[in-house]
Amino acid sequence: MYRLPRTTRREYNHAGRQDIGSYAQALAARPAPQQVQYPIHGYKITVCTFAWMARESNGRLLGIPVFPNCLRALTIVVSVGVLNAALTPRSSLSPTLGGLDANITGEDRTFDFVVIGAGTAGIPIAYRLSEDPSVTVALIEAGQFYEYFNAPLSSTPFGDLFGVGTEASEVNSNVDWGFITAPFPGANNRDIHYARGKALGGSSARNFMIYQRPTKASLQMWADDVDDQSYNWDNFLPYFQKSVDFTPPDLSVRAANATAGFNPEAFSSYGGPLQVSFPKYAQPFSSFMPGGFADIGVNSTEDFNSGSLMGAQYTPGTIDPNGSFRASSQETFLTAAAARTNLKVFDMTMAKKIIFDDQKNAIGVQVNATGFPLFTINATKEIILSAGALQSPQLLMVSGVGPQATLEALDIPVVHANENVGQNMWDHVLAAITYPISTDSAARIVNDAQYQADSLVEWQTNGTGPFSNMNSDFLAWENVPENMRQNFTSDVLKALEFFPSDWPEVEYLVAAGFLGDWSSPVTEQPSSGNWGSAATGVVAPLSRGNVTIVSADVNDLPIINPNWLDHPADQAVIVAGYKRMRQLFASETVQEVVTGAEFYPGSNVSTDDEILTQIKNSSMTIWHASVTCKMGKSNDTTAVVDPHASVIGVQNLRVVDASSFAILPPGHPQSVVCILTGFTLSRLPRQLPAWNGKIGLKL
Repeated sequence: MYRLPRTTRREYNHAGRQDIGSYAQALAARPAPQQVQYPIHGYKITVCTFAWMARESNGRLLGIPVFPNCLRALTIVVSVGVLNAALTPRSSLSPTLGGLDANITGEDRTFDFVVIGAGTAGIPIAYRLSEDPSVTVALIEAGQFYEYFNAPLSSTPFGDLFGVGTEASEVNSNVDWGFITAPFPGANNRDIHYARGKALGGSSARNFMIYQRPTKASLQMWADDVDDQSYNWDNFLPYFQKSVDFTPPDLSVRAANATAGFNPEAFSSYGGPLQVSFPKYAQPFSSFMPGGFADIGVNSTEDFNSGSLMGAQYTPGTIDPNGSFRASSQETFLTAAAARTNLKVFDMTMAKKIIFDDQKNAIGVQVNATGFPLFTINATKEIILSAGALQSPQLLMVSGVGPQATLEALDIPVVHANENVGQNMWDHVLAAITYPISTDSAARIVNDAQYQADSLVEWQTNGTGPFSNMNSDFLAWENVPENMRQNFTSDVLKALEFFPSDWPEVEYLVAAGFLGDWSSPVTEQPSSGNWGSAATGVVAPLSRGNVTIVSADVNDLPIINPNWLDHPADQAVIVAGYKRMRQLFASETVQEVVTGAEFYPGSNVSTDDEILTQIKNSSMTIWHASVTCKMGKSNDTTAVVDPHASVIGVQNLRVVDASSFAILPPGHPQSVVCILTGFTLSRLPRQLPAWNGKIGLKL
């Protein structure tokens, strides 16, 4: 059974106990529910369907978290008897900071290292730094435990569908920063919700959990770009292996026709603490994909973690196989550091700006913690900024490092002028098509209360079933086939030569559910039937976006311009990929599961111009924003950080997250973000010769 988050008492204190009255009002006003009850550990889960439900703005009823957007008219309400129960923990981490809690008093504090952002990068950095017990580390995070909210969905792989749609109504402010992009042509001038995790774990608490590694040539391109061969595949591989505890697919629970390939040599027996495994439940729809992709010329490959991506295969994810939990950086790295006394976590604490002395040394971070006035967390050695691709450049700019004209216009004292801060943004854009299918999909979970209840109980009891799957469990990569490339202009073909030959141009993500225009992947599921989708993603993008600020206050969210599909090559590639997905659904193998004509967008969208217009009307990010604090060699006029991730023009400040990539390699970047932390820290002794240098990834 799901544990009460952190402690119920602390959650009540933050909520002010204001939600009890609203719950009583909801009970009085709602129509009679349809109830299905299941005994678990002597208590009952009651699954109720409501035509209407009231809730507080914090999304809680009676202190029990609920879905931010109900499953159509469906929500899960845990019976009051469970509230006072000593629930059986379902995870290795009972959500409490324990000895890691900084016990904030509002007074200034001093540490050796200060890490800003407890996300995909920040928590592993703090974990690696605090391996040396003589070093003190502060970890600053504006959010709190994501398990507080939307329980138990927030811990399930299936829960990744919630709160990630393009509509502003999809924002769950408890765990999401609420970024809305500026309107831009690549999205037909729509403004789009860009989901980012505001929680311990950051976006590793919100992402789709896909784990795979870049290609060998893409990392060689990175190494050459920064003039440092440490970044090539051969040098990175031990770091990939060291960071991950890999579990092979469990053949005793996965369907016999859902065999997942993997290369055991890509992993090691001594890795961790990040958990990587295959879902214990394979989407039935995905079982048609190996044959379907082979039908259109995309053959199966052994795996996606050995330096090559071309081909089709099931993908592992950051899933803890012991219970099928989301293996966020909080759930893994922070748990592993729980007994340390030299690491302190300042949760619900916003980093307002980095403080520099007269010699441009970063010496502290001004912060605002809930319930306290501004205070400073000082650093005697270094500050490491890991706030992500949208907020690391924002924090640099409000602190005086960025484009001079922008800073002066906002009356921000210039510490170091660098026009590249917030520029050069890479991202991966996708668009999807959908057909009716005969196998179960996300739509059934949304629409069928009995099935949802059965599936949730199965996950809670055994860690199996649909809730153990991250919705997109089968992927494929390729370059646009030659017969389609013949239609590309010479300029497009020339532009695509920028990428090495093993760098795929398109990614195909298969999902059992309706994706449509991505406005709300949950609430927009059709009210009947089952649906299969395939999304086309541009993973060799040539369009570049940017991030800038509107004020000197980090509470004013930055302006985000992803600028997808600005480059003609990106347009040509995504249209070709869209056509390839139609070929996939028309293949002999996939036709065995398809039960009707294309549902979205429909066969009336047929010409290249119509397809491109449709794509712009439904385009969505894969949430891979990066390179906004670009890494480069000493004479790179576009760089913000050097190959050691040190911010150019100041001292004692590094940026270590996706913003400090030199390039965005193909695929899903969380594997690189995770190992970049250990890789960067293993080089710290070179920069700090007076320090004992015991931290870093020990290989």
